[in-house]
Amino acid sequence: MACISERAKRFDVPANLPVLRDRETLAQVLASFGTKLVREVSDPTVIAVFRLAIAEVVQSPEVARARDSIGRETSRATLRKIMAEAQASGLLTGRPAELAEQFAGLLWRDLLVSLLLGVAERPTLREIAGRARHAAAAFLQLHPPSNDGPA
Repeated sequence: MACISERAKRFDVPANLPVLRDRETLAQVLASFGTKLVREVSDPTVIAVFRLAIAEVVQSPEVARARDSIGRETSRATLRKIMAEAQASGLLTGRPAELAEQFAGLLWRDLLVSLLLGVAERPTLREIAGRARHAAAAFLQLHPPSNDGPA
């Protein structure tokens, strides 16, 4: 589990996170976070750990719980913090947890399941960055600026 916890630390909100004053900055932050997340999680070693946790869930449910709390929850919490900051800045409305889940869904689509099943190859770094930019753009299209918030 040390491999997972070390990777999970990479998803903490960075101290140098730009102040979310406008939607362009929010788009850049989401794309950067998304790129990092997909790059790390799609690593073959991480996929192998996912597969192991799935295979052992009946005999060792603590493995799946640890994988969920150490790995997945760290990235989710970071994304919720980004969404909460965007909401506090007037860039988004809605519950940060729901906004975070929506962005994650747009980012991943069915890639993770396809990787776990071995029916897709890991995307290139260029493809990952494009996926993250498209997810950020689609997310912001679904959440247009309010009349009283910053553009």
